[in-house]
Amino acid sequence: MAAKKSNNEGVLSRISESPIVYKGKRAASDAGFVLKKLAKSTGKAAWIAGTTFLILVVPLIIEMDREAQLVEIEAQQASLLGAPPASSSPQLK
Repeated sequence: MAAKKSNNEGVLSRISESPIVYKGKRAASDAGFVLKKLAKSTGKAAWIAGTTFLILVVPLIIEMDREAQLVEIEAQQASLLGAPPASSSPQLK
């Protein structure tokens, strides 16, 4: 039995040393490295995009909402005072 075991180990060691297996392992290692770098750079890009959105776009949205609320309040006050509501679009006659 011991002779059979050493024979199998010899076959396995010869297979693992073959150039095809070596190239396959190398390709898998390279692919893993590329995927890791891609994931890292994608994460950085997502972080940059997210923080830029928070710094530039969110305050703009808040200010536009405040302006819309102010216009709505002015329109309500004007209607309570009896003035005709001001239209932002010209009416065709």
